[in-house]
Amino acid sequence: MPLYKTIQHNSNTQILIWDITESFDQLNQEVQLNQKNQLRLNGMKSEMHQRAFLSIRKLLALAGYSDFDLEYDIFGKPHLVDHNYISITHSHHFSAIIVSNEPVGIDIEMQREKILKIAHKFVNDEELNRLQQTDSAEYIKKLTVKWGAKEAIYKIKNEKGISFKDHIQVAPFELNETPTLANLSYGGVEEKFDIHFSELDTNFTLVYAFQNNSSNQLH
Repeated sequence: MPLYKTIQHNSNTQILIWDITESFDQLNQEVQLNQKNQLRLNGMKSEMHQRAFLSIRKLLALAGYSDFDLEYDIFGKPHLVDHNYISITHSHHFSAIIVSNEPVGIDIEMQREKILKIAHKFVNDEELNRLQQTDSAEYIKKLTVKWGAKEAIYKIKNEKGISFKDHIQVAPFELNETPTLANLSYGGVEEKFDIHFSELDTNFTLVYAFQNNSSNQLH
């Protein structure tokens, strides 16, 4: 069944993950879109993106919503009409949503060697030096968690000008220990986030973030 996994994080937060195996035609027949989203779908050049877009609507249905309950603001951030929070992600054959009564962000990333070449663009020198002490497989996985964490935080804040490298710091962590913490320093404000992560299959990483209102500090 294309529903790959459900994670009930707590009584108010659910993550649903879809394994996109259906054809575009099958998904298109099974999903009804509102007018704006039908136009968005029609404008997509990649069939993979179209299939991912439609699979998200399958997940919405499982969460008790339809495409008519989903709106996008002028910045492209999704919102639910009942004022619950939602975040959306897709990567290759996986798509996922997280629905909660508090602000959340989610990201799925494939673990690839390519991330080694761009690490300097989203991780500062201190973080890189620490990570480079690990073996190559662990290094790639940790970089993928860091990228996913920063992407999830950005989805929560959705503010232009936030730099993954300069403004978001993820605390040191081990792959078998979750959650970890992250810190966003931007616009004179410092905010903290709880970061949860796990693996899907053998080479995909799922990361999701919540705002942390406690006084915990990063080390």
